[in-house]
Amino acid sequence: MKKLQVQLKAVSKELGKLSKQVEKVAAQVAKQAKAKPAAKKKAVKKAAAKKAKKAAPKKAAPKKTTKKSTVLDSVLDVVRRARSGATIAQLKAKTGLNPRQLSNALYKLSTRGKIVAKSRGVYVKK
Repeated sequence: MKKLQVQLKAVSKELGKLSKQVEKVAAQVAKQAKAKPAAKKKAVKKAAAKKAKKAAPKKAAPKKTTKKSTVLDSVLDVVRRARSGATIAQLKAKTGLNPRQLSNALYKLSTRGKIVAKSRGVYVKK
């Protein structure tokens, strides 16, 4: 019974120490929370000043709409241009893709209904 009482006293002391540490940390957090709004206000003012500088009227540059060619676009383009269908060898040579990329592109195009396999290894547009 005495051992338990001694252990309880030790735990009680440790809990007291921990609660003091928690109070210190809470005070530090409160200090930082008060300091941050002032820093945020300064940041907001700086951002507003930058926007004001950027808001000066400028001449609009003509927009260039260049469509980037994707892997699927390049494969589909080769298949469309081939009159009697494009073979895998032709597709490899004209697109420069590795076999894995080419296989994935052909699969995606066929599932989307853009191309059809005319025979084994020969693809035509749908």
